[in-house]
Amino acid sequence: MGVGGLLAVLLVGACHVSGLAGRPSAGDEPIIDAHVHTRFDGRPERSSGIPYTRQELLRQMRAAGVVAAIAHTDEDGGGYVDMAADCVLHCAGIGARVDVARVEEGLRQGQYRCIKIYLGYVHQFAYDPAYEPAYQLAERYDVPVVFHTGDTYSHRAKLKYADPLTVDEVAVDHPRVRFVLAHAGTPWFQSAAEVAYKNPNVYLDGSALVIGRLHEISRSELDSYLVRPLAWVFGYLEDPSKLLYGSDWPLVDMAAYAAAFRRAIPKEHWRAVLHDNAARLFRIDAPGQAPANCTPSKTKVGVRRTE
Repeated sequence: MGVGGLLAVLLVGACHVSGLAGRPSAGDEPIIDAHVHTRFDGRPERSSGIPYTRQELLRQMRAAGVVAAIAHTDEDGGGYVDMAADCVLHCAGIGARVDVARVEEGLRQGQYRCIKIYLGYVHQFAYDPAYEPAYQLAERYDVPVVFHTGDTYSHRAKLKYADPLTVDEVAVDHPRVRFVLAHAGTPWFQSAAEVAYKNPNVYLDGSALVIGRLHEISRSELDSYLVRPLAWVFGYLEDPSKLLYGSDWPLVDMAAYAAAFRRAIPKEHWRAVLHDNAARLFRIDAPGQAPANCTPSKTKVGVRRTE
């Protein structure tokens, strides 16, 4: 870990889970959700109907057995809410140009634990020179870079920029930076899986392969659009450490998504995929006990549109 990354670890301090007391209630293992949003506006989310509030996020975390989460801020850093006491940590969202001063200050203070690049929403490829400062910051502070890949939640986005295959070039040119392809490139699962399989510094999160009111979706439809694609990706990777659980809350109910996610992964790998991989990648300790300490670690099918 570089000096900057070590400084961030020292400054963040302990994160006590004040709102998540008790053992995980929805499954056998605690969960770290690698993909949520905290742009709370109080309104029901348009696809899922879930109230977009802090209280609802914490309620769903408890119900799903989620002991920590990674929240992705907007391109200008909007949507940041200090929830470190609840083990909700944040990525620094960036737009077409990197606000180096803002992002570095957030990384230095421990406000941010990763960097988020919105491929597709921003009409630039991952290898655009404008993103080089982000990759340099990620290496300096030893934090992952998360890319949106695949389908988008906006008709104004351009899909060619969100093709997961384009990240291969960045992964090769920046071998000391860890990258996460959010949404496993849906529907380009094969490309995303190959980029992660081939590059030791690339990981996938399986968030929002299906969104909306999951209780209204048949089991066969969930199997077609979530369970079988995710199972194929997991098998192709041949490495249980390469896949992370994520929901993209509030686009889906956490507990319902986690239940479907488990059906795609062999039970002996639940602990790795649902918790340990994210704990290691984002360097957090969230054991799932009460009280839990979330501390920096040293060591009709819904339209599948995602953020």
